[in-house]
Amino acid sequence: MFSGIDEVDWASMEHAYGPADDVPELLRGLASDDPAEREAALDGMYGAVHHQGDVYACTLACIPFLFELVVDPGVQDRGSVVELLTSIGGFDLDEDDEAEIDEDEIEGAANYAMAAAAVTAGAGVFFELIADEDPGVRLAAPLALATLHRHPVRVLALLRERLPVEPDEEVRLALVEAAGRVALRHRPLAGRAAEWLGRLASRAHSPGLRLAALAQLARCSPDGLPGDVVPVVSGLLREMRSTPKEPSAPGGAAAPEGDAARAADEPDAGPDPKQDPKQDPTPDAEPADPEPAAPAETGRGEHVVTPTLVGQLRSLSAQENAGSGTPWAADLLRTLHVGLDDRVGDRTALLADQLRSPDRRQRIDAVRMSGGLIRAWRGPYEELVALIGDQLADPEPRLSEAASHVLEELFGLAAPAADALAARLAADPGSWVKTWASGPPGLGSTVKALARLGDARAVPALAAALELEQVAHDVGFAVGHLGAAARPLAGTLRRRLAEVELDEGAYDRASPLLAGLTGLRAGEAAPEVLRVLRGAPEYRGEWLRTAALRALGSFGPAAREAVPELRALIRRPGTASATEAAEALFAISGDAEAVLPVLIEGLQSDQVHDRRAAATALGALGPRAAVVAPRLRGLLAHEELWLRVDAAVALWEVTGRPQESTEALLAGWERSRHVRVRVAECVARMGPVPEGSAAAHVLRSELASVRRHNAMDGGYGSHDIHEDEKLLELCRRALRGTGKGTTA
Repeated sequence: MFSGIDEVDWASMEHAYGPADDVPELLRGLASDDPAEREAALDGMYGAVHHQGDVYACTLACIPFLFELVVDPGVQDRGSVVELLTSIGGFDLDEDDEAEIDEDEIEGAANYAMAAAAVTAGAGVFFELIADEDPGVRLAAPLALATLHRHPVRVLALLRERLPVEPDEEVRLALVEAAGRVALRHRPLAGRAAEWLGRLASRAHSPGLRLAALAQLARCSPDGLPGDVVPVVSGLLREMRSTPKEPSAPGGAAAPEGDAARAADEPDAGPDPKQDPKQDPTPDAEPADPEPAAPAETGRGEHVVTPTLVGQLRSLSAQENAGSGTPWAADLLRTLHVGLDDRVGDRTALLADQLRSPDRRQRIDAVRMSGGLIRAWRGPYEELVALIGDQLADPEPRLSEAASHVLEELFGLAAPAADALAARLAADPGSWVKTWASGPPGLGSTVKALARLGDARAVPALAAALELEQVAHDVGFAVGHLGAAARPLAGTLRRRLAEVELDEGAYDRASPLLAGLTGLRAGEAAPEVLRVLRGAPEYRGEWLRTAALRALGSFGPAAREAVPELRALIRRPGTASATEAAEALFAISGDAEAVLPVLIEGLQSDQVHDRRAAATALGALGPRAAVVAPRLRGLLAHEELWLRVDAAVALWEVTGRPQESTEALLAGWERSRHVRVRVAECVARMGPVPEGSAAAHVLRSELASVRRHNAMDGGYGSHDIHEDEKLLELCRRALRGTGKGTTA
């Protein structure tokens, strides 16, 4: 094995962490008899040689040796090597990607292309592996074929031939998943694959196999799903829960399932069973679906825990699925939800059914999937949220914690779970504040969720958090969401702020307290805030002064004693602190004449951030800043989108004429979804938009969209749902009185 490996100039190549001269050792480690050594080698391959999916010259050089490993029956864990090859060769570079490649990325793109070509050229070996004695190899081979082989008709035919004779249930599910992958990658075959998947889903197969077929059908041909997909899936889940696990028969096979294990597909005209599977069947001929063998135990052996990343991930997965007879069910449901996509009603009904399941693992998965659904799609979620709230009382900590984390992100949408959150909060004071090995403590999810609802029942938890030696870093924001309900905390916030030492750690200790006082507009705290403003240390002093100035500005006339200090600060025009001080001074004194020159100077700053701050502050002056209208108008053509939007808002505020500002705002709306809340805030303040106007059309189109405006594939922000719900409310407010359907 590995003939010629020492002749490769590995030292001349690099991987993610430097010279690739350690790659031969990693390859040999994959062939080791020691499970820990194999896992460490696999971790090294993913961590360095194929780091985050990257393909280096050394990755390409590994491909022939990886193929040697997968065809040697004496090598253990070959399924992991098949998965590695699939990942290395499975990157698709489509035309859009190619058009966006710059000079620095050319070499990397070429490596991806060469890897795909090299692995695809050897993909024929996976035909043999699909019937390998090792169930782990059989589990990985179908997806490798579906991803890499050049002849998808042959692959689809082989998947159908193999399914009835495959003894392992999890491998059977992999065969079905591979059929869905073929259909997605080769759209002309989608109809053929969907027809087969539809038969599998509707006939007397095991409930797991039927669920897998429905999941893949949802991905590749959602129109082929049955109209009653929710009750069908719910029935399959109940059947899976109620079916006892069969004892293993001799040789590792499970006892037969009887009639439920037999195929009910009518036989098709197909190729001769003796035909070489590597020969292409004719395009119009498809294999018959004979009776399936009974499912078997996977027989993958006992997992050896290793300190590698791969080992830790496998251990976590094993812990998550401990005691589950169907650990793959959650993956199937996730796949089904992805396929259902914008069918929010069906997905909500399915999740509601899952949340009522007696199976805690299924409820944990349903809570997490509910969070994903609500983050991406708009809809009526009252029943779903109430069911998530019910999980807070469950003694299983993974379930209750998952529920509290989802509810934390919902803000106002968490209202149906308010009583459940309050009960959880009262029952578990130990969860009010979370402490970490490093960094400041933070509020627990239940506290934040209830505070974000403006529910006064969160106040005792915040009061307790304020008495800790180190105040939770996010307590101020929670106070801000509670508003007047948190007014009793003002005295504690003042006292704790007065105790803050103005040393290098002052910002971390004072900023949560300043944020809380700002949210309460607690003008009686002006002396304590002034002390911080005057004594801010050099380290992070600018940040601390900004927080103090915002607090003083929020106090308004109640902070009159700060006026002399603020007048001194605005004597340095053109600086960020001068703009912030001018904004606070105007909020307290209303002296537009004093602050106008400072803000005009700030509008000419070299820093876009400072110009934006000045534009916003000028807008607050209203008609008293009308003199700056030409300057603001000139910024409507600036290259920075956010500055254009802020200038357009300020222009309307100082002139009162909406037309030119609206045009710039709508252009920004179309340019970036990220400015839409800011635009909608301004449009809503302008008053009801004219019926039939461009603004009305844009706002109605937003309200008609089921997809959240800020939904991202592969990532999300903690305030995304809140921001999108805010956008919807602003659109409705702007449209009120403009005609039928304004509250859509």
